[in-house]
Amino acid sequence: MPPLLANAAVDLFLKGGPIMYPLLLAGLVGVAVVAERLLWWVRVAGRRDARAVAAALAAAEVGDWAAAEQGVAKSADPVARVLRAGLAHRTGAFEGAVQVASAAELREAARYIGVLDTLVTLAPLLGLLGTVTGIMGSFNSIGSDELAVAKVTGGIGEALIATAAGLGIAIATLLPLNVLSARLTGLQSDLEAAATALQVAIQKGRAS
Repeated sequence: MPPLLANAAVDLFLKGGPIMYPLLLAGLVGVAVVAERLLWWVRVAGRRDARAVAAALAAAEVGDWAAAEQGVAKSADPVARVLRAGLAHRTGAFEGAVQVASAAELREAARYIGVLDTLVTLAPLLGLLGTVTGIMGSFNSIGSDELAVAKVTGGIGEALIATAAGLGIAIATLLPLNVLSARLTGLQSDLEAAATALQVAIQKGRAS
């Protein structure tokens, strides 16, 4: 960042008042969480193995359980791991095993989503608090001395900067939150679809 721009950013930050420090912390937390979650999803995308999942379900459909288990035995795909748990308990507590495995995968996928959701709500409220304190400071300065006008405008500037910062953090957090939530919903749908297909294949094998 050029020195002049950096100085302007620091000056703007300081003019926003004390509330800018918790807003800065909220922004840093948001950046860290978004970066960690995006990297996690990139790694998961590299582990997805639709071919292994399809092959395992196809083998289960014809009752070839050995081939089905072998197909997902070494896969790191979250869907494959759920299928592996279901196949291991196909003669017993199938639903319980699948639910436990699915819950573990979704819990990992949903990690820190609550933090982003909180930041989306908290940041504008912090900005609003900065607005209130800035306006209060402006009113307290009215008529106090010959520099009252400068103090009033400074308080109004503090209020506007805090509001803009809070809204900016909320908007910047909301977009990745929606993306991550959509990915989580997609993974949940994939897990449910695969588990249902395997359950149908198992029930078909029992009926035959």
